[in-house]
Amino acid sequence: MTSFPGLGPSSGFLQSTAWRAALALVVVFVMLAMTGWTAIRENHEDANPLATAKAAWKHATFHGRQLPDPDAGPAAVSAFFATLDRAERRQLATRYPLVVGNMGGAPVQLRYRANRMALDDARAIEKQRMGDRRLTPYGRQEAGRLMHRFESMMSGGRQILAFDPAAGGRAAEVFGNLDKARRVSVVVPGVDTNLSTFERTARATTAPVGMGRSLYAAQRHARPQTRTAVIAWADYTSPAGLGVGAATGQMAEAGAVRLRALVKSLPGSGPVSLFCHSYGSVVCGVAARKLPSNVEDIAVAGSPGMRADSSAALGTHARVWAMRDSDDWIQDVPYLEVGGLGHGADPVDPSFGSRVLSADGAVGHAGYFAPGTRSLRNFALVGVGAVDSVECASDDPQCSSDLV
Repeated sequence: MTSFPGLGPSSGFLQSTAWRAALALVVVFVMLAMTGWTAIRENHEDANPLATAKAAWKHATFHGRQLPDPDAGPAAVSAFFATLDRAERRQLATRYPLVVGNMGGAPVQLRYRANRMALDDARAIEKQRMGDRRLTPYGRQEAGRLMHRFESMMSGGRQILAFDPAAGGRAAEVFGNLDKARRVSVVVPGVDTNLSTFERTARATTAPVGMGRSLYAAQRHARPQTRTAVIAWADYTSPAGLGVGAATGQMAEAGAVRLRALVKSLPGSGPVSLFCHSYGSVVCGVAARKLPSNVEDIAVAGSPGMRADSSAALGTHARVWAMRDSDDWIQDVPYLEVGGLGHGADPVDPSFGSRVLSADGAVGHAGYFAPGTRSLRNFALVGVGAVDSVECASDDPQCSSDLV
């Protein structure tokens, strides 16, 4: 660990290298906020319709039987739904769309159906709020934006695997046939991920939906004969901007619990690959040690660190891949962890031990999933299991050794 000269007169406090490093880290994050690299928003206390729906479910019976705990493991949930016929499953989805739509272990197609109904309910609420004069003009405008977002998510052919409208909101969308996929990829996005930013029209591949759709298309192009599915997973609460939340691991720890639950609830037992961008790589790093054994690859891009000193310290048998474009500003964030601030070593540093992939063509911090880039093609090859065809970074001779 290096010291940082020029921080002021020497004192007992500043003589501590660790504290000086922590101070430098705080200064960097403040600078990021002041130079427009962040868009911090206030967090407001909102109603929690999913919690309300779960409470109603817990106190209900169905055909004289007690319903299972909505937070039970996927095996128990799957076993329960296996006892129901198609009409009974649809009855439950209609009565409790938010609960069924977010139930790991429930049939995937039923979750899509339930979430379409939950989205319709949420759309109606936002449409009503658009005309509510008790709201500020900005509040009514935000209601309109959400209403259009929900309408978009309800459009034909979309497969919404998870949806929670509380606070900023969470969601996940599937590309491909999840039930029949032999390989599944999960895209884990970073800061400022919520329902408002779940998808974008301009610069589409900087948002979770665009990332997932782009990765799926690249996988189909790379190996059309491989049945794959990609999940754009924005189903965790991410930090708002690059404030203290983004500099610490608290939200990553909560997100890691949800990420593990997602992987455990996937149908089938085929290989799973995680593609983790920015703060999403912190989530993946925290989750790594307790991920199911079928997670074969963890690939990170634009990572501020994985809260580990090395790939070995992640405690996973999965291959760990990393990439960073040369003009990605994330490289200016100190790669250290002091007093809970920072996320540890740099995953693209040779000493970390990850396999460093080429990111040629990617532009900036959010360009890794853009079509035509080497970064996207490398991710696609990892996702379909063609790891012997990836293009490594020129300065990592170990990347291509012992790949399989």
